[in-house]
Amino acid sequence: MSKSIAALDLGTNTFHLLIASVENGKIQKVVEEQRHVKLGEGGINKGMIAEPAYKRGIEALREFKSIIDQHAIDIIRANGTAALRTASNGAEFIAEVKKETGIEIQVIAGDREAELIYKGVGAAVDLEDSSLIMDIGGGSVEFIFCSKAEIFWKKSYPVGAAKLMDAFHHSDPIAEKDLQKLLLHLEEQLQELKEVASIFQPSKLVGSAGAFETFAALESDRFGTAEENFRRKGSYRFELGQLNAVIRDLIISTHDNRAGNSLIIPVRTDMIVVASTLTQFILEKLKISKVEMSDFSLKEGLLIEAAQSN
Repeated sequence: MSKSIAALDLGTNTFHLLIASVENGKIQKVVEEQRHVKLGEGGINKGMIAEPAYKRGIEALREFKSIIDQHAIDIIRANGTAALRTASNGAEFIAEVKKETGIEIQVIAGDREAELIYKGVGAAVDLEDSSLIMDIGGGSVEFIFCSKAEIFWKKSYPVGAAKLMDAFHHSDPIAEKDLQKLLLHLEEQLQELKEVASIFQPSKLVGSAGAFETFAALESDRFGTAEENFRRKGSYRFELGQLNAVIRDLIISTHDNRAGNSLIIPVRTDMIVVASTLTQFILEKLKISKVEMSDFSLKEGLLIEAAQSN
């Protein structure tokens, strides 16, 4: 039996709303909305939601509730991730959302976030015997070593794009000394990840939406590979050399370069630099040669799980 579900993924940079019907694990999307609230702006490394971001978040959820009310919804699921996990005023935000809209936000741990990302990605991409899913959020990055059948190992690290940008991207373009500090930080934070990768030896990296959507758009526009690489709706297969060229150009680009490119959405104009550096770091350190993008992520995983459990 088909169920109509509203899934809300409330991230550090972007709030997502997906309304869809789900039957036998198949998702039929009805409404897909996003608001670039930048919940972490001005406070992410201080452990709080700054007042302007707080107001943007409340307004976005008022708008989402108005959209939800226009549809016959069986189930509503709203998950908050890194920003709401760590903010000292996160509970206050959640309470105000409940009062204003009736939407109950469940703040989920990084491990739980990784599970939902895995379920979403698995519905869009053919996972190989040993794959690595990477989801670059604003506050955290989830890494999932897995196959089509199971998760081998998963962990959330506090190296999200908003956190890295706030800590290391202080000039335009990013200064070499700051870039080296960022790489050293990644070495320190992700040492365990490299050790785990040596055990599971993933043959493919799957980037979950976000920055990887930008990489895919830039690669396909620059090299004309869209028809070859978009195998089916929901995924994109990169050519490694072309992806590396796109990433290198982003790292050395100026704000004006990026802002003038219509393929880079405004919320990623500056964060794409540190996201590119992180992606380059993973590709080089883990020596992965196959890379794919999944258009499905946490919100699709939330939909699938909600349909199965109700």
